[in-house]
Amino acid sequence: MSKPKDFWRITIDTNPEDCNLHCIMCEEHSPYSTFIADLYKNTGVKRRRMPFEWVVQIFEQAQALGVKEIIPSTMGEPLLYKGFEQIFDLSEQYGIKINLTTNGTFPKKPVEVWAKLIVPQTTDIKISWNAATAKTAEEVMPGINFEQCVDHVRRFVAVRDQHFAETGYYCRVSFQLTFMQNNMHELADIIKLAASLGVDRVKGHQLWDHFDEIKDLSFRKDAQSMAQWNQYVEEAYAARDQYLLPNGKAVLLENIVPLTAGAAEAVPEDYDCPFLNKELWVSATGKISPCCAPDEQRQALGDFGSIQNRSLVEVLQSKAYVELVENYKEKPLCQGCTMRK
Repeated sequence: MSKPKDFWRITIDTNPEDCNLHCIMCEEHSPYSTFIADLYKNTGVKRRRMPFEWVVQIFEQAQALGVKEIIPSTMGEPLLYKGFEQIFDLSEQYGIKINLTTNGTFPKKPVEVWAKLIVPQTTDIKISWNAATAKTAEEVMPGINFEQCVDHVRRFVAVRDQHFAETGYYCRVSFQLTFMQNNMHELADIIKLAASLGVDRVKGHQLWDHFDEIKDLSFRKDAQSMAQWNQYVEEAYAARDQYLLPNGKAVLLENIVPLTAGAAEAVPEDYDCPFLNKELWVSATGKISPCCAPDEQRQALGDFGSIQNRSLVEVLQSKAYVELVENYKEKPLCQGCTMRK
């Protein structure tokens, strides 16, 4: 069974319509989105949820491919998926670690209960985090209780640190940001907060402006906006050097880099895709995709089949996938992708 030598991770969208927040930039749950209403109107389906037997099937195929990590959903809140606890059992059974993205609300169970399930099988827990103050957090992530989430992170890190002391296994904790003009004035303070809480990494990406209502929040829209972002980048690195973690190390900053002239139209030609030949995505309906671009736009990259009738290795070996790997820089979607590095 051949595969790209650097292939290492799979994302499964277990329950994309299940979420308890309404982040303004979210493709599905934003107050500006009609996605869920349109889904029901067009298909009669209110919520897409991946059958658990597909989850098991994906773990089996992933093990055969030598996959190191599985991300259980980056859309919706994965901890709301029925039986989510069993995913950690599969992780242990198949020897594949979990890389978790969550919104920090830790629903249905006390934080410590979740932490004791998550920490032993997880390489990195990325907590969606978009502010250093309650006012900004609640503007960007309607429905959030900012102070409660700060407390959740503090308690989660305490369990993580105890587990590390007892076993030597370390689960990294990250803040994951969306870079927008209504929240990045707090970037330096987010880094300061991360350091005080024991959060190892602050990372993020430029806004996917799905809706007209948020287009003005993009830093890529004009030269003045890019200059403002670049100033925030300078402040971020100054904060990193000033505010250290309890262990004396600096918070790791990822993708917090200056924007260059022309970024509003297209990324530089020599910027590469971080996903092709390295990762695949499987939707709640089984559709297999090559990256995390918004679903409607992602369709322009090709049809790669479904987990219901095609194995992951067959996708990686398919003509459509091989041609995309060779020619993606000619695709309009890829030419403007905010993820290329």
